[in-house]
Amino acid sequence: MVDWLSLTVPIAYLGVLVGSLATFSSLYRKRKAAKSASLEPWFAPHLQRDIYLSLLHLEPEPGKDKSPTVPDGVLKAALLQRATEDIRRILEVRSSKQALSNLLQRGSVGDDLWQRFLRAEKEIEAELRDVVQEANALQPDWGQTIFQSANEMHHNAILREKLNTIQAQGKADREWWDQQKASIQSNFMKELDEDTKENSKPHAASGGDRVGSDEDSVIVEGGGPATSGAAIASKGGTAKKRKGKK
Repeated sequence: MVDWLSLTVPIAYLGVLVGSLATFSSLYRKRKAAKSASLEPWFAPHLQRDIYLSLLHLEPEPGKDKSPTVPDGVLKAALLQRATEDIRRILEVRSSKQALSNLLQRGSVGDDLWQRFLRAEKEIEAELRDVVQEANALQPDWGQTIFQSANEMHHNAILREKLNTIQAQGKADREWWDQQKASIQSNFMKELDEDTKENSKPHAASGGDRVGSDEDSVIVEGGGPATSGAAIASKGGTAKKRKGKK
């Protein structure tokens, strides 16, 4: 015969244990959800989505019952811009996930940052489903190709941005080169003027030396006949002395 009285205490203990665990789990989930909701969003507000929803749900003007009708072309263009922004966010999430996971394993980042990233990833998935539904509502089977067109638009925007950057850099480089060219030309002209001045001074000095040498040659030439006459006179004197001795 089973003694239910002796089993009451273990059963009560198990019931209290299970109840406390369930309460703790519920409180932990609620706290985690509240903490996750209070975290700063990973991305900035989705402006393109807000514009599309504003166009889709325009309110009627004061004094009118019907809201203004937005052309389908405008809605498609707004939805395409929204999809392009989603493509940019998808690429950012994919490129950041592996690096962030490695940093989390090393302990370099906190769990709050990882929770923000996971929430952003879930928001992106919900956003993609919403865009596909809106595209199919505007045009049948457009949801299968809208992200392909958005991807092309995103890459074209990147190329256009790079081209503008290169053009701006080329203009700056051109201005820098013009300044360097003008500076080099001015320095070259200064050096050339200094060289011409230095070369003109030795020419003047050499001209003076030549004049002095010419004068010296004139003096030497002028003294030439006198020395020759004196030599003749001395020769004559010596000849007379020799005759007297004889």
